[in-house]
Amino acid sequence: MQTVFSSVLLDVPAAAVIWLALLVVVAVAVGALVARPDWLRSTVAGRIRQAAMPSHLELGEEERERTRYADEVAVAAERAGATAARRRAEWLAAQEEVEAAWAAYEAAEADVRRLSAAAAMPLPQTAQTPSEYADRERFLHRTALDAYWRKEISVEQLSDVFAHRNGWDPRRHPVEQELLLRQAARNNLAERHRVAVERERAAWRAAELAVASARSLRDEAYVARNRQPEEEVESVLPLPGSGRSAAEPTRDAPTVARGRAAVAAY
Repeated sequence: MQTVFSSVLLDVPAAAVIWLALLVVVAVAVGALVARPDWLRSTVAGRIRQAAMPSHLELGEEERERTRYADEVAVAAERAGATAARRRAEWLAAQEEVEAAWAAYEAAEADVRRLSAAAAMPLPQTAQTPSEYADRERFLHRTALDAYWRKEISVEQLSDVFAHRNGWDPRRHPVEQELLLRQAARNNLAERHRVAVERERAAWRAAELAVASARSLRDEAYVARNRQPEEEVESVLPLPGSGRSAAEPTRDAPTVARGRAAVAAY
């Protein structure tokens, strides 16, 4: 028993030294944490961030996917730009059609006013003979046919003229016949102008939507081309003290012009 107790006493100084060394290490660590509290947090966050970062193979695959997506968006933006240019050309053509229809309507309205003033005056009296009626009928048919070839009256109206239906009387005076024809032409041209205006509005709306779509795809293609791989990693685990908020917008949204403004060319 005395021998065992003697051997234990011999090991007590060595054990005491080991415990003292451990206490010193713990004290130094606690002192370091108290003096620099951000050191452990930044070190742990850096280790976690490094562990969360993808490997080189994953980065390469992500880069290929990003490049493929950027190429697809660029192609879509190019096609949308071509569509926007085509829609703008259609809108400009519709504008020219509206202007031409309005000019034709104004000319027909001027003819109606001129003939109305002439019809209000006493018309010359001619002998009501079969030859006179035949001349008036030929004049009506010829004038109506000319108006039809100028696309001022429809084929149905031309048929009514030749069939002497719906108020078309070849026995009327030529001034009255021409006035009726110009009134019919004016009404048709007014309807044509209304339809042209509706078509122009629809073309403008389609052109505006095409331009907005092309602009959006162009911005998306630019962002896809210039996006850095580190952006996605930092958004998953930001470093302490970076000051970047998760709700911070990455870019401004493009504004779309409203109203009947000129459509941008692409």
